[in-house]
Amino acid sequence: MFYLTKDDEIKAAIDSLKTAKILWADTEIADYNTHFKRLSLIQVLADANNRNGDAAYVLDVLDKPDLVTYFVNQIMVDSQIEKVFHNAGFDLKYLGKKESKNVTCTWKLSQKIGKERLKVTNLKLKTLAAELCKFTNVDQEEQASDWGQRPLTEKQLQYAKMDTVYLAYVHQYLLSITNLNYRSKIDNSEQIALNATKVRIAFECPRLFYLYQKFGGKTLFLPPELEGGIGSAFHHLAESFINLAKQEPNFQAIFKPSFSQLKVETVAAQMQELFYELGFYPYLEKEDSSKAAALYQIWQGLIKLIRNWAELLVKNRRYFSAETVVSKTLVSGEIDLEDTLTLPDGTQQKITGRLDSVLFDAEKRRLCVVEYKTYIPADPSAQLAQVALYSYIVKAKKNLPVDSAVYCVLPRFIQYYYDWEKLEETVNQVIPHKLQQMQEWLKWEPGKPNIPPLTTQPDLCEICPQKEKCQTYFNTSNPESPSDSRTEKPQIKIDEIAQNLREILRSFKIDVDYQGAAIGPAFIRVKLKPNLGVKVVSILNRSDDLQVQLGLENPPLIEPKAGYVSVDLPRSDRQIAHFTDYIQSAKLPPTAAVKIAIGVDLDGKLVEADLSDPNTCHFLVGGTTGSGKSEFLRSLLLSLLYRHSPEHLKIALVDPKRVTFPEFEQIPWLYSPVVKDGESAIELMAKLVSQMEHRYQLFEKAKCGDIKAYNQSNKPLPRLVCIFDEYADFMTEKEIRDTLEFSIKRLGAMARAAGIHLIIATQRPEAKVVTPLIRSNLPGRVALRTASEADSVIVLGGDRKNAAYLLGKGDLLYQVGAKLQRLQSLLATIIQLPKS
Repeated sequence: MFYLTKDDEIKAAIDSLKTAKILWADTEIADYNTHFKRLSLIQVLADANNRNGDAAYVLDVLDKPDLVTYFVNQIMVDSQIEKVFHNAGFDLKYLGKKESKNVTCTWKLSQKIGKERLKVTNLKLKTLAAELCKFTNVDQEEQASDWGQRPLTEKQLQYAKMDTVYLAYVHQYLLSITNLNYRSKIDNSEQIALNATKVRIAFECPRLFYLYQKFGGKTLFLPPELEGGIGSAFHHLAESFINLAKQEPNFQAIFKPSFSQLKVETVAAQMQELFYELGFYPYLEKEDSSKAAALYQIWQGLIKLIRNWAELLVKNRRYFSAETVVSKTLVSGEIDLEDTLTLPDGTQQKITGRLDSVLFDAEKRRLCVVEYKTYIPADPSAQLAQVALYSYIVKAKKNLPVDSAVYCVLPRFIQYYYDWEKLEETVNQVIPHKLQQMQEWLKWEPGKPNIPPLTTQPDLCEICPQKEKCQTYFNTSNPESPSDSRTEKPQIKIDEIAQNLREILRSFKIDVDYQGAAIGPAFIRVKLKPNLGVKVVSILNRSDDLQVQLGLENPPLIEPKAGYVSVDLPRSDRQIAHFTDYIQSAKLPPTAAVKIAIGVDLDGKLVEADLSDPNTCHFLVGGTTGSGKSEFLRSLLLSLLYRHSPEHLKIALVDPKRVTFPEFEQIPWLYSPVVKDGESAIELMAKLVSQMEHRYQLFEKAKCGDIKAYNQSNKPLPRLVCIFDEYADFMTEKEIRDTLEFSIKRLGAMARAAGIHLIIATQRPEAKVVTPLIRSNLPGRVALRTASEADSVIVLGGDRKNAAYLLGKGDLLYQVGAKLQRLQSLLATIIQLPKS
């Protein structure tokens, strides 16, 4: 132990601790039972394996405020150092308060896991050390000693240093239990507890959701100009109003006049006066005077809220008596909810929630769930998801349409109102996919691939309540994460972009609401909800106007989606999706699915296509010069080589321009030498047809229907993927064209079950090159930027002309059936072939 009392020794110790990544710390307080508490000791340990405390620093800072300030400035505010305390809320009162960054509280960690699961008597540090980490002779009494006396006793010093040791061991134990519990839950397909609030957080930021689920902590995105610490005030006061209105006879007396005699403004004023006297003023008297300004704003919001309730109550007075109108309208206060949703993969997910109150509109015969939020939400689409779940669960129980309202008061009063039709659409079409994503994110472990993506709104990172912990936890765990580098990129002012877009549309008498945004590597997707009466087609028809007004090289892509219209705008700080950030070398067994990398979606997640799927067994790829077609094919090929050995996968390459696959000419995966001319291409395709027929003969003898069944009971046959670049180069000669077309037709129609797959690419997807016969046999489609709208239609079918307006350099549209996704292709800047 290093017990230090001299100023220069303490400063030198603090300087040496600055290089640590994690510190376990505690404090001891003198005159604890008086109004003049003084910080006596700061104990710090940097070596988690030091069980006897010999490596602990005990810094004597009694009546040395300058040294305490130095410790705070050098250690506590440094976001690169994680500081672990058992009861951080107590210790931070003396060590930097809100200025302290990257702080972990083991009491909250243990509370999150639960006393019952840990099987401990209580959650005190000494108890956890003894019962979890098997420390013996744990001193429980010395804490009450006089920490203001000098000199300190040996027993006190022993107690002080061992606190840091207990803390380090308990912290590591809790982390291991947390990871074990998550792995166990996932491995055993047990339900992960999810609720409506966590869904909201997941929409706002997947990483914050992960940290909250794993460690707890704050989750509210608050701009620095807003005052914290009063988050429950509005909620509490609104709830108090409902309780008083239902219990207090004076409220009922307001409605004694008949419906025709009641005036909304008069009723609102009477209810406001009553609530101020009985509810708000008593609350105000108990609060700290420093919160007066914020509470005044809350009161102004309550006035408007009471006005809304007055309007509903007066309307309902037509249907209910004076004695019952309040109780029939303000149906309920807080309600616990629970339901189960079916996810896209067929699994079930239990969802819980606690809504704030329920109202009833007798005229509409509809319920309305109400959510009180002190602060305007950071992401309206996330808020919509939260209240949609509330409404959906209440609808299932009450069998009535359930609208939703959200009331916020800071920095200004604002009301959000959603009708049942909008909420139902959100639950049915959006939330099940998000819940499945949330399950996948929670499977991630430090050091593993597929890290939870960053928020799609980078501006939220600046006001994130767990910013430092997020940067430390994820960057340290996976420094090459594909999303991590985005934390240092220029911030995109989403709100300004959205507001500008709204103003331009408003100038054309098109009123829309901003529903949030998503940020991809190449573009920003702004989500707009047309106001009632505004036709979607009126927005679609303004593409050219937006191009001019926004100064874009091409018209923005505008498409109707479930619940909103998306407007895709190019990023000025376009990012690259590096291949090595998303694909790691890992040889899979012969029975594993053979998937190809298509690109990165707006959630930062890699989208892949399973070649055994009938909808994605063969591909047509189209893209003009500069579209990134060659880079797409190279990354696609590498994604196969990184995961499958030459014994289980063979590759056939056709490269007439001789520039797409030069690094792959000697790889052991090759089925035959790289083809570069028409005659060799005909031979290759004929060989593939023969191979297909041979395999079907083997399947027939083995009484198997396809390659998957055959490989389970016989010597495995390798999957065979043919990547055919610049197909148009072989279409000039009729004989070659007809022969290749015939072979492609046969393979496209029959080769999937035999484990043979075609990827046909061209930079000239013209009608005479990509004939209907070829298109009909290549179900998977990838369109990079095309030279014309007509070429886009050839690749994607229907009237989909969007590929003509893509940004190039790997910006692509991926079509499976009727579903169309906009992705960013991976880029392999340096071809590093895996070892076979």
